[in-house]
Formats: sequence, C-alpha cells, structure tokens
Amino acid sequence: MPLTLEQKQNVVSEVAEVAAQAHSVIAAEYQGLTVGEMSALRVKARESNVQMRVVKNTLAKRAFEGTDYDCMTDALQGQMVYAFSMEEPGGAARVLKDYSKDNDKLVVKLIAFGGELLDPSEIKRLASLPTYDQAISMLMAVMKAPVEKLARTMNEVPSKLTRTVAAIRDQKQ
Repeated sequence: MPLTLEQKQNVVSEVAEVAAQAHSVIAAEYQGLTVGEMSALRVKARESNVQMRVVKNTLAKRAFEGTDYDCMTDALQGQMVYAFSMEEPGGAARVLKDYSKDNDKLVVKLIAFGGELLDPSEIKRLASLPTYDQAISMLMAVMKAPVEKLARTMNEVPSKLTRTVAAIRDQKQ
C-alpha cells in the first residue's frame, strides 16, 4: 500500500532529524537478506546506538537536503538501508563491517562522514576510530605522561645521591 503525502512528510522529517544528529551515515544494499538476518542486524545496531532505517531513495534525498549528508543524494540507487551513528562516528561502520563479514549479501555502497562522501573501502578506517571512552583514555595518557616523567626525574636526584654516598661508603670499607 503506497504512503500518503502526510506519511511521506513524516518519514522525511524523522529521517532529517536523525541525520541532523548523526555523526556519520552509511548506506548499504541489503537485497537478498532474509527478515531474520535483517532483524539480527537491527539488534546489533541497537546495542551500538546505531539507528537503521529503510527509506525510499527519493524520500532520503529530501531528508538529506540541508544536512552534512547532502553529498550522498546523487549516488542513491537501489534498495538501501541507512545506518546512522548516533554516539560516535565509527559506530555504524563497526556494525556493518562486522555483519558483512558473516553475510556477503550486505554490501556497503556509500559512506558519508563530516560532509564528505568517502569510498566504500574506507569503512575499515572509519570502523577503527576509537570510541568516546577510548579517545578519552588516550587523551588522559598523553596528558599524564609529562607529569610522570617530571616526577621520575625529580625522584632520581635524591636516589642518585643516595647511591653515590653508598658507593663511597662501600669503597672506604
């Protein structure tokens, strides 16, 4: 049953709202996936805070207008499922990359990140981006390193003096 104009407008506004908040969008062809396989993909996506939507390409083009993902509109062809990364840029890439390892019927066609259209082969690079917690821990390690080095250097002065005095004592005995 075709959608009414009001339903189409609702779909466009929902997708536009999600796209405005998303860090990255990945479009993949899903032709040949069974309902069970698609449901399993949606479960994995929900666990990673990735929103999955199947939308007609004409509606997706309208929804992407005025967002960072406007660059995708010219290349939208075929049956597509859209994965929106809501928490971190690499979330959708990790979900789709992991799922496509086991199922070759899911083929990544488009990747949009930061207003740029990336080559589908870039999914590995996008998936390898650190999560928020990993990025914070890496930043803290970088910030903590100079302080640790200063503390070791300051501690080395009395330790060296103690070793020198002990060596002199041992030499005189």
